[in-house]
Amino acid sequence: MRLIAKNRNAYFNYEILESINAGVVLKGSEVKSIAKNGIDLSESYVTIRNGEAFLLNTHIAHYQSGFFDHEPRQTRQLLLNKQEILKFEHEAKVKKLQIIPIKAFFVNSLIKIEIALARPKKIHDKRETIKKRDLDRLNRN
Repeated sequence: MRLIAKNRNAYFNYEILESINAGVVLKGSEVKSIAKNGIDLSESYVTIRNGEAFLLNTHIAHYQSGFFDHEPRQTRQLLLNKQEILKFEHEAKVKKLQIIPIKAFFVNSLIKIEIALARPKKIHDKRETIKKRDLDRLNRN
């Protein structure tokens, strides 16, 4: 497993409850661009429509050496089992959670995205996270 990109904002803005790995439907130029770290997950999220999961607002940079190009922020389908989709959809609706991508990585030359059920943090929770991080930094030094 080779890590390509990580959504650092997700860990600060959300409380991660449960995660799962999903495949992504991509074009050739998108795969080559992602291999050169040309993906940004910071503003992206997952939605479920008609029993299918889609990755929205993910920026994949243009591949400069390619002849055919792709849309940088187009909707991309995620490959999940039906049971996994139904479980995530049910929990997101009932508990009012959001589904967000956490990281992108290679597994045997296939690109996978780890998605998670997440609860948005409130302002005081974010402040606690900042305080805890600062204390850890001080203790290390």
